[in-house]
Amino acid sequence: MRDLQIDWLKSFVAAVDAGTLSSAASEVHRSQSAMSMQLKKLESAAGCRLLVRGARQLQLTHEGQTLLGYARRMLDLHAEAQAALQGESVSGLVRLGVPDDYAGKYLTPALKRFAPRHGGVEIQLDCEQSTSLIPRVARGELDLALVSRDHVRRGTLLFHEPMVWVGSAQFDVWSRNPLPIAVYEEASLGRRSAIHSLALQGRPYKVVYNSSSLAGQIAAVESGLAVAALTQCSAPPNLQVLGTEHGLGPLEPMQVALYRSAASRGSKAVDSLHRMLLQTLRQSGRRT
Repeated sequence: MRDLQIDWLKSFVAAVDAGTLSSAASEVHRSQSAMSMQLKKLESAAGCRLLVRGARQLQLTHEGQTLLGYARRMLDLHAEAQAALQGESVSGLVRLGVPDDYAGKYLTPALKRFAPRHGGVEIQLDCEQSTSLIPRVARGELDLALVSRDHVRRGTLLFHEPMVWVGSAQFDVWSRNPLPIAVYEEASLGRRSAIHSLALQGRPYKVVYNSSSLAGQIAAVESGLAVAALTQCSAPPNLQVLGTEHGLGPLEPMQVALYRSAASRGSKAVDSLHRMLLQTLRQSGRRT
């Protein structure tokens, strides 16, 4: 086995994250043919196939899945070494967005790690639903956002967050017919997941509470107005997780991704936070 060169690994990770060679090529500032050549060199050095073309996007082989974790760690360490040797003082403003349900569990540990190392970076944090954050990143109003992505090419996938039905143990709301539910706004992926699950069961329901606020969803459940579908990380311990024994079917998990604006390219402050979030949040996701 030959040495695995950093440029090859960068192309490999970019291809996995983007899903296609054409999308990945712009991320690493190379032509699609150059990307393809680097991946062939990497596979030759590794002595095995790492990627195959799927119907819509590139798919990892078993060996590719194994290499991916190592590649990410090697690239993170490489970037840290470069920053340490350059001795640069990073400063500037980073506009960061996150939904309420991901803020406490996932973002707080990452920012605790980032702040002591980058005191010159100011972070402006906006808490909104993913459906609001995604277009703001696309327009360049936010530099980074942690979102539930709406399609496979939206940002860099970090992990899958389970969705759960919750209800108050003081009220048997789940036994009512039609089932009263609390939901987010019309475009919400969580709302779609809940309604799709009920439709597959053929279970009648009615929306009795509508709110874009996580606190509002929880309040509706705690007061016995409805059941709700929440991300597992945001479900408070005082609420009961409901399942098939309560007449409620499984929910599709959320694909949690880090989405960066094209306008933020070249910002060292954004580069630093982006790198730290990728590293920290991937680790957080593996522990869930």
